[in-house]
Amino acid sequence: MNKKTTLILGDILAIAVLTVIGFATHGEFGVSFLPRMGAAFFPVLISWFLIAPWLDLFDERVISHPQLFWRILLAMFFAAPLAVIFRAALLHSAAQPLFTLILGSTNALGMLVWRGLFFLAARKMGK
Repeated sequence: MNKKTTLILGDILAIAVLTVIGFATHGEFGVSFLPRMGAAFFPVLISWFLIAPWLDLFDERVISHPQLFWRILLAMFFAAPLAVIFRAALLHSAAQPLFTLILGSTNALGMLVWRGLFFLAARKMGK
């Protein structure tokens, strides 16, 4: 499996794990919450994959340099509001600014952790 495919699958898994953690922290964990989890997961996923390529977050030259990890934060800075707007439209509700801030910051942190682990593993395997 090449690095780009691994990154894409890892990003999907990271967003899924972050979504489950988010719901679990609110005591909303279980099969009955899957539709609500989906209403959070898919907008974040779509938004991430719309924004991340614009910042070259799947480009070998960018993902190989941790000094460029600020792009992950920038991508989530734009992806989170877009995701919250998608989610609000999907649920026919209002887009909440505080939810946007929390969703964006937790997903940015989670993506930094995942991408950092990927970087370390890729570097170790490259030696």
